Amino acid sequence: MDSVTLNSISIMKHTNESKSKTHKDPSTNAQDNTEKQDTAQTEQTAQETEAPCSELETAQKALEALQAKYDQLNDSHLRLMAEYDNYRKRTLKEKADLIKSGGESVLINILSVVDDMERGIKASVETTDIDAVKEGFELIHSKFLAFLKQQGVSSIETDGLPFDTDHHEAIATVPAPEEGLKGKVLDCVQKGYFLHDKVIRFAKVVVGE
Repeated sequence: MDSVTLNSISIMKHTNESKSKTHKDPSTNAQDNTEKQDTAQTEQTAQETEAPCSELETAQKALEALQAKYDQLNDSHLRLMAEYDNYRKRTLKEKADLIKSGGESVLINILSVVDDMERGIKASVETTDIDAVKEGFELIHSKFLAFLKQQGVSSIETDGLPFDTDHHEAIATVPAPEEGLKGKVLDCVQKGYFLHDKVIRFAKVVVGE
């Protein structure tokens, strides 16, 4: 073959090789596409797997935080209940002690009045001076009234006042000696008393009508 023919053959061969490189076999292209799809699916699957794991970790942390808060509140509640129970028991004990010995100071003061009365009785037997005995009992009576006043006890006024059902108890009614005494207290049979502002015994009175 001459040189022209060889050159033509060489050019054609080079051209075919270039085309084969530029245009791959369809089966090769399909394989490449399949590999790309598999890679994309693998990456998507990995992302989908990571997402639930992340959500689970977040939920677990939130649950742990709530559990810690619950434990704290429950501990505070138990402490408060224990403190309240101790306070209730202590209050009941103090109240019982107060009921048992609360009147001790009152009784001690009354005992001094009893001592005076006993001395007065003894003196009334031994002496013939009635005026001295009378004076002694009046002093004892005054002392006892002063003691009652210190305790907040005071007598209810009755003489000549209108009959008041809040303070008086009518045990009898009699004709009024004059018109202005109708509906008023004519006599007090038994004194009534206040303890501060509370009536602890109503005055028993006779009322005019």
